[in-house]
Amino acid sequence: MRLAELSERSGVSTATIKYYLREGLLPPGRRVSATTADYDEIHLRRLRLVRALIQVGNVPVATARKVLGHVDDDSLGRTIRLGAALWALPQGPEPDDEDEAVAVASREVDRLLEMLGWSTARELGALSPVHRSLVAAVAALVRLGYLWDAALMAPYAQLMHQAAMRDLDFVETHPTEAEKAEIAVAATILFQPVMKALHRLAQEEESARRYGL
Repeated sequence: MRLAELSERSGVSTATIKYYLREGLLPPGRRVSATTADYDEIHLRRLRLVRALIQVGNVPVATARKVLGHVDDDSLGRTIRLGAALWALPQGPEPDDEDEAVAVASREVDRLLEMLGWSTARELGALSPVHRSLVAAVAALVRLGYLWDAALMAPYAQLMHQAAMRDLDFVETHPTEAEKAEIAVAATILFQPVMKALHRLAQEEESARRYGL
């Protein structure tokens, strides 16, 4: 398809598509003349991912380029490829290692991972920005007087494991490694608001069942 058709099918203006091409967010089309290129379904799929990153996830262009670089890295195994792409996404606040609450939170997170048998998460530890974000979040609760220890977190973590299994079941329905990586990134951006809303709806429903309206 030509640029105009790609724009029409994606809902992205030609000027924006050209900007994404210049910034390396979109692979170049197949050159058919000095001024014309041909695009395909891969470009359409990538455009949707780029828009999800930038418009929904508010991811800066430089960060989006880094995420997509990991998505396209065929030299990586699937777990590392997905992990690198997801790690490159914006994370929560960094924990302050000088904060006593962070030390408490770190111990509880480590206990949690040991209880669950999550060996990969334990091995990566503080190297993982996701691990650091969890520590920072638990530390904030500790400072407010809510000690979310390993025992309290474990049932929630087990529910999240079930959600992760469903996520990867969905990822595996896509045929190529690039598509698997793309959908994992898109799901992180697009599905988390759905999960958050479902959690709140479930809280409302359970509250009404227990206490009435």
